[in-house]
Amino acid sequence: MKATRLREAEKINLFFLVFFLLVALVHIREFSSYKIIYEYLLLLGLQVFFIKKRITERRLGWLYDIFFPVVSVLLVFDSMTVLVHVVNPRDIDYRLIQLDYMILGTYPTVYLERFINPLLTDLLQLSYSTYYFLPVILGVILKIRGRQEEFNQGLALILLCFYLSYVGYMLFPALGPRYTMLHLQSVELKGLYLFEKTSEILNAIEGIKRDAFPSGHTAVTLVVLHLAYKFEKRLFYIYTPIAALLIFSTVYCRYHYFVDVVGGVGLYLLTIMISRVLLFKKTR
Repeated sequence: MKATRLREAEKINLFFLVFFLLVALVHIREFSSYKIIYEYLLLLGLQVFFIKKRITERRLGWLYDIFFPVVSVLLVFDSMTVLVHVVNPRDIDYRLIQLDYMILGTYPTVYLERFINPLLTDLLQLSYSTYYFLPVILGVILKIRGRQEEFNQGLALILLCFYLSYVGYMLFPALGPRYTMLHLQSVELKGLYLFEKTSEILNAIEGIKRDAFPSGHTAVTLVVLHLAYKFEKRLFYIYTPIAALLIFSTVYCRYHYFVDVVGGVGLYLLTIMISRVLLFKKTR
């Protein structure tokens, strides 16, 4: 298995799986369970297996291109529940709250209480949830249209952004305002039909993680917009209003501080810069 035959997305997945595995092994004595070690090893084994099968048989198609990256991203994200605080036990929420106040002169989630409306809350919660589907829909469209090279480039950027956000969570652990600012909120978020059920589903999927800074929702959404503009212009125009609502929802729905969103924009720019310097030199 020669490195030159690896796709950029495969290199990224292998690199970060090994990286997170090594981080976990360094802190192995602090785990009550070795579950995440086994998960990383399983994902690494599957990645190597799929690479060999792709090179020799070339018949994996959708299973490998769509399903496996989704599983990898979700399992590694789930491992952050344990890994983040083992690596860095000091939350920085108070710093982020201070930065918000210093920049805006107010607490954003408290200020936005004056605009709370059940119908708007439902709309923004639904917009927030589209984060999980925007990258997949773009990938499926590129696959259906037979644009494998564009799909490969897009997958590499999206994986890079996801994994860099996870590194950010380890460096800057923070719970987010829905936990830390609760005592300052005087108006409860309530929807008409969707908010409660959708937030329950998201909480069940995501659990309680220190994943506020940087805002992965912002960064990944901007990367997807970037790719849509580059490869599927019509989809870009459909995605743009959804993305705007999604990014606004991160603060309105109290998942993120304002500076988390700024950090997400920075992560998007970092992802693009790294891709141009290290991944796609010949295609710039």
